[in-house]
Order: sequence, then structure tokens, then C-alpha cells
Amino acid sequence: MTRSRTPDAGAGATEPYTVPVAPGVTAYIQPDGGWCLNNAGFVSDGRRTVLIDTAPTERRARALRDAVLATGAPVPATVVNTHHHGDHTYGNCVFPEATIVGHADCRRATLEAGLQLHQMWPEVEYGQVEVTAPTLTYTDRLALHVGDTEIHLIHPGVAHTVGDTIAWLPEQRVVFTGDLVFHGGTPFVLMGSVAGSLRALEVLRGLDAEVVVPGHGRVTGPEAYEPVEAYLRFVQELAREGRAAGRTPLETARAADLGEFAALQESERLVANLHRAYAELEGLPPGAPLDVVAVSADMMEMNGGRPLLCHA
Repeated sequence: MTRSRTPDAGAGATEPYTVPVAPGVTAYIQPDGGWCLNNAGFVSDGRRTVLIDTAPTERRARALRDAVLATGAPVPATVVNTHHHGDHTYGNCVFPEATIVGHADCRRATLEAGLQLHQMWPEVEYGQVEVTAPTLTYTDRLALHVGDTEIHLIHPGVAHTVGDTIAWLPEQRVVFTGDLVFHGGTPFVLMGSVAGSLRALEVLRGLDAEVVVPGHGRVTGPEAYEPVEAYLRFVQELAREGRAAGRTPLETARAADLGEFAALQESERLVANLHRAYAELEGLPPGAPLDVVAVSADMMEMNGGRPLLCHA
């Protein structure tokens, strides 16, 4: 199937909006894609709907539910979580009719993390959120079927987190990447792996998608992979130089010239990514737990001493 990518007509929007990316396939975009403003999507044949990811608050998850219904699609019978982070999973509880599907490590991490966003941003009005982990899990690949449409769920290994899922629609040549791709935002691999994220990009390239729905940011195409790869290699090189010089991740981040990456949102994530890159250089396995409290404090330092801003 060959066709051009659907234009992102809502590129200047500030409220969530939908983008039809193929017959029966819709992306749900939450500008501006910053902290906690993730994307979702849904596939429907008019009789059955599969939703890919939810949203960080009850209000936003209900808006997503309304957006699905507004297209004439039925309430999702299945929700796929691309990973365990609360911006993608908190809204699971707003879809009690649905079976929640995710990687086995996504389920484990969801339960272990609990009300994770509450701990990071306690001032946000999350609403009545209940931790709702996947009840149907897989470890390598899983195929879902919506009418004649196949959705291939692929675990690329430890990358953004330990339990990432790529949702790939081979006939439509559409891929939902989860947070393996940030379009216009700084990648974030604190809970995963820098090297693993580079390998995940190769998995994505191998799919040969025409339309890429990133975890954050506007709908794009495979051209979005290159800047993510360049940034991750930049982090690896900084880490090698900084560690060899005896500098801490924070010292290395403060001294770094972001250059072409200076325009990316949430640049404070650099220090978190360096913590992960240092850990890999020290021989820790991908996804090994790091001190999130200490890393968050470093990110605040990189943010001018200000708390990180949750956009939800």
C-alpha cells in the first residue's frame, strides 16, 4: 500500500485533536507534547475499537473517550499500553469495559510504580485515578485484529522503559511508537537504555512505516528517527567524555553545548539521560533502577532550580 502521509492539520492547536492517518486509524494528539502531554490513537472497523494508550488525568482520559465516540467508533474493547508511565496509563481506569494489553514488564512496572505521577507532581488535579495494569500480557510479539486490520505489538527490548511496545499496522504502514520517539521534544531514557533505544530505532526503521505517531509531538514520518538517533549518540559521547574526566552527570550536562538540540523541549532531560548513559558505561544492565529522586533534583538544577512543569 503506497500513499502520502496525512498532513497534521492541527499543528498549531493547543487543545487535543484527532488526525485520521489511514482508513479506520486515528491519532489523538495532545499539544504541546511536553511533560505528561502524550499522544494516543485508535483503530476501529465500526464494530470494534482498539485504543493505543490513554492519558494522564481523568479529565483528559474522558476527553479521549469522547473523541473516540465522536467519530462513530464504539467504546474501546481493548486498550494497548506502549509502556507503564502514568501519562500513557493513568486513564486506563476510564475504560472499564476494555481489556488492557501490554508487555509483561509494563504490567510489572505499572504495579510497582503505583500513582507515580502523584509523587512527581502532587499539585496536579488527576481526578479519580486508579492504577489499572495490563491484564493481558506478552513477551515478544502479539497480533490483534480489528476486522481486516492487523495490529502487531512488538517489544523492541529495553529502550524508553523495560516494557515498551510498538504498535505496527503493516497494511496501513502506520506505526505508533510510544515514547521511543519524541517529535520536537528531548528523548528520555532514564528508566530504560540509551543503547537499547538506538536498537529500537533500528527495529522501527525495519518496519518501513510511512506514518509515524510518536509518543509526544505531531504526527510525522520516518524522518523523525534521525534526530532521535543523533541526540542519543550525542548523549553517549558526552557520557564517555564526562566520565573519563571524572565529572558527574550534572557537571557534564551543565558544560554541554546542546548545539542542534538546543531547541528541543525539556532540555533538562539531558542530565537524566546522562545518568543512564553513565550507568551503562559502568556495566549496569539496561533498565536497572537508578535513584529517581536524585536524578529529578539534577533535572531541577538544569531547569534553573525550578520544578519541572507538568502540562497536564
